[in-house]
Amino acid sequence: MSAATRISRAARSKPHTELASADSSLTILLFSLEPWDTVWRRNQYLVDGLVRADDSIRVFFVEPPSDVAHDVVSGRRPRLGSGTRVADGYDGRLTLIQPTKWLPRVLGPGADRMLQSSVRRALRRVGSTPSVLWFNDPRWASMLTLYSAPALYDMTDDWLAARRTDREHDRLVRDEDALMQTCGAIVVCSVGLATSRRSSRPDLVTIPNAVDVGRYRQPVPRPTDLPDGACAVYAGTLHEDRIDVDLVVRTGAALSAIGGTCVLVGPNALTPENTQRLVLSPGVLMLGVRPYEAIPGYLQHAEVLIVPHAVTPFTDSLDPIKLYEYQAVDRPVVSTPVAGFRENEQPGTLDIASAADFPGRVVEALQRPTVTRHREHVPDWRCRVKQFAAVLRELVDERRRSSHISPSLPHTVATRHSRSDGRP
Repeated sequence: MSAATRISRAARSKPHTELASADSSLTILLFSLEPWDTVWRRNQYLVDGLVRADDSIRVFFVEPPSDVAHDVVSGRRPRLGSGTRVADGYDGRLTLIQPTKWLPRVLGPGADRMLQSSVRRALRRVGSTPSVLWFNDPRWASMLTLYSAPALYDMTDDWLAARRTDREHDRLVRDEDALMQTCGAIVVCSVGLATSRRSSRPDLVTIPNAVDVGRYRQPVPRPTDLPDGACAVYAGTLHEDRIDVDLVVRTGAALSAIGGTCVLVGPNALTPENTQRLVLSPGVLMLGVRPYEAIPGYLQHAEVLIVPHAVTPFTDSLDPIKLYEYQAVDRPVVSTPVAGFRENEQPGTLDIASAADFPGRVVEALQRPTVTRHREHVPDWRCRVKQFAAVLRELVDERRRSSHISPSLPHTVATRHSRSDGRP
């Protein structure tokens, strides 16, 4: 029986996420692109679901390091990493690790060796050894050589298509190549990533994003910091890799002319110059970070939800979580023709507009009377957790079978999977 068949049968026959055998636990070492904070993304939803569903799972969640050298160069007060601490609410089975990056990588491999050592020390202090390595941040690929555990790469962005310096790009190419060649399982979140990476790993598994449907559909009061009047709301991180700043400026001006506001909710990773442009733009309000528990309120009380994204090879690689969040609250949506949204166009409900037409289409949508009708079959994170658990389970089982047959076999065994459309 192929591994593809085993994964498929596991997903159908086991409605739970139990991964470890009765006499053992599963320790996951996860290298995340984002911190564990109040802004929840794919990693938090998956880890939360896995740990809550199976009390034999323990996760060490490695956050992006605090970059002391970059703080100094940027004129900020240097900030040390938060170190090792236990997350609340998981019976001590979720440990967060934020190391400190003392040296810039441009000086050589010493920076990475120091980061590696800090993570290894954190695990040694609690007497733990990882059963599985889970890579979301490819820059930690060198950890593959330090542990013999089977490894998984959950690819959520095409960083090779993002705007980076030549040195950063070359490093990402090397790191991704190492993960693609060595990891026993490759998971991607989008059709774009599956298309671009399938030639390298025909066995990759597609597990899209989702939403906590029940929480987003539970009516909540209007947030007090939403301005009076009609609001077009964008929820997500502001970053030049995604957001079209010029388009936001023009949309704010168009809304201001009719007494409306373009409201941006989420972390700000823009340059100081672009941040200043938005702060000074008529009709644009930047609210900043809001905890994930509060986001449904901003979406439910928006007259229209917007996606003013640049259309680039990078954004084409994404499976935006906001697509599912917007679907769950079922408010009118206007988006540029980016991946995820353009495939779900439904005039009057989800309108796709070019950058030239976008501000006018937002104004039109904002002025139309709307009725909230909950659509069926919005993907829920519970489904994705089960799909992810099936891949992890197969990775662990393959290691056990290989170790039982021949201890000398390499630990990297490819997880075969035919195709996943990601539907619940």
